[in-house]
Amino acid sequence: MIPALALENISCTFISRDDRSQRYTAVKDTTLVAEEGEFVCVVGPTGCGKSTLLNVAAGLLLPSRGSVRVFGEPLAGINNRAGYLFQAEALMPWRSALDNIIVGLEFRGVERAEAAERGNDWLKRVGLTGFGGRYPHQLSGGMRKRVSLAQTFILNPQILLMDEPFSALDVQTRQLMENELLDLWSAERKSVVFITHDLEEAIALSDRVVVLSAGPETHPIGEYKIDLERPRDVSEIRLTPHFIELHAQIWHTMKEEVLKGYVQQQR
Repeated sequence: MIPALALENISCTFISRDDRSQRYTAVKDTTLVAEEGEFVCVVGPTGCGKSTLLNVAAGLLLPSRGSVRVFGEPLAGINNRAGYLFQAEALMPWRSALDNIIVGLEFRGVERAEAAERGNDWLKRVGLTGFGGRYPHQLSGGMRKRVSLAQTFILNPQILLMDEPFSALDVQTRQLMENELLDLWSAERKSVVFITHDLEEAIALSDRVVVLSAGPETHPIGEYKIDLERPRDVSEIRLTPHFIELHAQIWHTMKEEVLKGYVQQQR
């Protein structure tokens, strides 16, 4: 089967801002694959290059070496078959929740009436019926994330690229959003690459966890199949013996890299 997304032997080297003769290799010889319908989580220490890989997958960053294939085709330019959900807020403050959800449809030339109908359907699907007229500042953090999810899903991307989308939320809201995402994913079965530094989140959500080393020259150092039953409730699954076993196994691989990353952050 042809993977939905394949990053093959990716390296990303940058020129130093302070000294243009210096080079910094953030990612080196990294291969990352997401099969069609698979939920893959990528974990690693803060600052190790996880977001760099996601930007390469989105076509926002050209790698120094290596290739990207989307459903077997070489990626040239922006990955139009992917939706990207950032950690930072990406909603337009002057547009209502409904208008934020449908902005991508409008850019694609969909008539306003049809776009609004589809947007209201997505408001319902993410539990925001009646909130379409509210502006972002009138919504809670969790509600804004629901709008962002609807904004991404309404365009029906085949691949979802998610860069720590829930990290700014409190624990309870975060778990609600994780379950919301799993419900939407179960219905649509998109291919997902989800970046996080939270190992528990990675195990609770994914089919497979890829562990990256600390930077510079980050690369995969472990890959683990997550064979927990679906459907899952992310809060309940954390209490099961097999979850705890998986966590201990993966953390054994991660721990030293996290300590390296912490030391680098202190420099």
